[in-house]
Formats: sequence, structure tokens, C-alpha cells
Amino acid sequence: MRHLLLMASHSSRTNMHARNLAIVWAPNLLRSKDIEATGFNGTAAFMEVRVQSIVVEFILTHVEQLF
Repeated sequence: MRHLLLMASHSSRTNMHARNLAIVWAPNLLRSKDIEATGFNGTAAFMEVRVQSIVVEFILTHVEQLF
């Protein structure tokens, strides 16, 4: 997580701020067995990935307090 925070610190050059990093990394960091079992179908899967992204963004923005 600290590495991703370091990446976010260069967002002025890379445009990969915490939200973008969370969108990219959340499905890998918070893997869902439900999505894997059924495939990535439907609104429920998109909503779950959205929640995962919000959680990872929160972790990235509070990494110093959490770890």
C-alpha cells in the first residue's frame, strides 16, 4: 500500500491519484469469490467493484493511520 501511496504522490505527472489507483488495483486486492464464480456479469458485479474501489481509496488516503 505504501508503494501505491508513493505512486499517488506523483499524480501531477502520471494522473494516477488515489482514486485512479484504487480503480485499477481494487479488483486484485479485494478479490470477490462471487464475481469469480459467476463471471463479471450484471449490475451487482459493477456495484461490488465500485465498493472495492472506495475501500482501497480509503486505505490509500489513510495508509499512515492504518499501517
